[in-house]
Formats: sequence, structure tokens, C-alpha cells
Amino acid sequence: MLAVLRSALFFLWMVITVIPIAIVAMTTSIFVRGAPVYWICISFLRLAIAGARVICGVQYRVQGMERLPTGADKLAPLILCPKHQSTWETFAFPTLMSHPLAYVFKRELLYIPFFGWSMARLDMIHIDRSKRTQAWAKVAEQGRELLSRGIWVIMFPEGTRIARGQRGQYKSGATRLAVTTGAPVVPIAVTSARCWPRKSFVLRPGVIDISIGTPIPSQGREPDELMREVEAWIEAEMQRLDPEAYRSGAR
Repeated sequence: MLAVLRSALFFLWMVITVIPIAIVAMTTSIFVRGAPVYWICISFLRLAIAGARVICGVQYRVQGMERLPTGADKLAPLILCPKHQSTWETFAFPTLMSHPLAYVFKRELLYIPFFGWSMARLDMIHIDRSKRTQAWAKVAEQGRELLSRGIWVIMFPEGTRIARGQRGQYKSGATRLAVTTGAPVVPIAVTSARCWPRKSFVLRPGVIDISIGTPIPSQGREPDELMREVEAWIEAEMQRLDPEAYRSGAR
């Protein structure tokens, strides 16, 4: 019962904080676009992650941050491919990176009041999943343009949130973009379902582990073969980080 009450308070916290920040972001976007609006929106995500920590006891620790490019090198193109178990990591990654990220996401999220409206003002790639050919064309065109500007693209290869201890179907969209643009791919393991399971509004106290892999070059690779390497690394790392879930098939 306590977890339910804390979770309700957390979601109230998100509603209270998202409205004023979204209004500021949308107003600012009338006069200027790009980084200023992005970092205004990220301030909401920081408050959400802080709220999950303070209100619900959701902590996190990161391994492998030193594997990401720094300094002038961080302007080089890069595609992040994380495990997807929860809403938590979608909020967390932009707060962890000192570099702007562009998500590839379903356009239905744009209809969420305030949150989605402000996302529409950002340099992101929103697609209609029912139109696969058009969706890929948009990812390729916008992805190339964003990467050329030094914005890292983040794509969840499983496409949707996967239950703890389970493996989804890894699709090759991210590696197709990588091969097309020559950008390296970074596999990332995340144990977020340990604290915030999919299809649940209840957050549980605990520690989420994030493990960032070494960037994998894409030149001369085939998308499917490259994605198999990404998948192998992520799933092996998930079993190392959360062995209990994979022994029991926890959900």
C-alpha cells in the first residue's frame, strides 16, 4: 500500500512540474529552436528522475560512461541502442548525457497534453509505425540530418517495453541507420523493470543498473549482422546485471 501511495504522489509530482515547464518550452520555441528548448524540456526529466528517487526510492548507478565520446569527439555521429524495460530510461538518458539526444518514437506520444506538445517542438523523429516504408524513409532522412549536426540518435531496438527477464525481438532499424550514415552503435543494458515494471503505475524502491558498451563501428557491416552483435552484448550484460530475473523469468 505504501508503494501505491508513493507512486500516486510521484505521478502528481510529474503533473505539477510538467505543465509550467512545457509552457515555458513552447513559448520559448516561438522565438528560438534547438538547444535552448531542449534543455528546458530536460529540466522536467531531471525533476521526474529526482522525484522517483526521493519519493519512491528509485536509485541508479551507471557503468561505462567513459566509453562515450567526450570533448570535440562528442560531435561525431553516434547511435544509442538501449534495452527497453520501462518509462524510466526514456526519462533518464537525456539527463545522463551532456550531449543532446534525438529519440525515434511513435507519433501518438505527441498527443499527450503538455508533455507531447513540448516534444513536438524538439528535434526528434516521430513516426507512424503503421506505415513502415514511410517511417524508415523519415528515420533515414532526419537521422542523417541530426547526426550531421552532432546530435546523437537514440533508438530502442526492441521497439516496446519488455518484461523483466525477457528478450524482445530486436529490429534492425538502428543498425540500418548506422550503416547508412557510418555512425557507430552503442549497446546499453538497463535493469529498470526491477523498480518500474512495464504496464505498472507502481514504482518500487531499488537500484537500476545502466551499463554502457563500447561503440561498435558500422562501416562495412550488414544491418542484421550488426544488430545481432548489439543484441548479444545487451542480453549477456542483462544476465550479468540482473541474474535473478533471468533465472526466474520475472515479469
